[in-house]
Amino acid sequence: MKKYVIIVAGGKGERMNADLPKQFLPIGNKPILMHTLAAFYGYDPLASIILVLPGTQFPFWQKLCEEYHFTIPHLLAEGGETRFHSVKNGLSLVTEDSLVAVHDGVRPFVNKTTMHRCFDSAELNGSGIPVIELVDSIRYIDETGNKSVNRSNYRLVQTPQVFQSTLLKEAYQQEYTPRFTDDASVVEALGKKVQLVEGNKKNIKITTPFDLEVAEVILKNKS
Repeated sequence: MKKYVIIVAGGKGERMNADLPKQFLPIGNKPILMHTLAAFYGYDPLASIILVLPGTQFPFWQKLCEEYHFTIPHLLAEGGETRFHSVKNGLSLVTEDSLVAVHDGVRPFVNKTTMHRCFDSAELNGSGIPVIELVDSIRYIDETGNKSVNRSNYRLVQTPQVFQSTLLKEAYQQEYTPRFTDDASVVEALGKKVQLVEGNKKNIKITTPFDLEVAEVILKNKS
């Protein structure tokens, strides 16, 4: 099936304490976002990549592409008020029945094995959501206090989250609610089950200065 990749990059860099939005910060020799697009292009050069950015960032991104001689083909879509609205805007550029991956722009280290698992699962089951096991103990907290819970019953959720396009487009016709924290939660609101697959531990989301340090180490070990 035809593949689309919607890369959502609407960060402002607030937790990074940086002047630049986090997706434009460099790791190695180029901005994080370019590493992310390159990962998907390396997986499937025929996949259509849709990059969702705030409209005000379009000129800066285009300037970066010229500066770094970045020529991986992609379409631009304007970001919305929330991640939900940004993904919905990106979906408007999906023009045929296909498999659609939605990925965080600041997760540059997703590997090909994880992509294969997600796309293969989506083709067979309608969805493929990468997750990893927890290694730390966790506690449930509410207004009455806190208690230990069994970590084996929980998973950390990553992206890309891949769906058949008809399913994802139907899900994004729903009214927005703050419960929609990722694409899987949007699809589940239709009453559909999502299929989990194994993710990869290096597929970190870079949101803090510490994450940036970790990213440099991961990148150095890849080369």
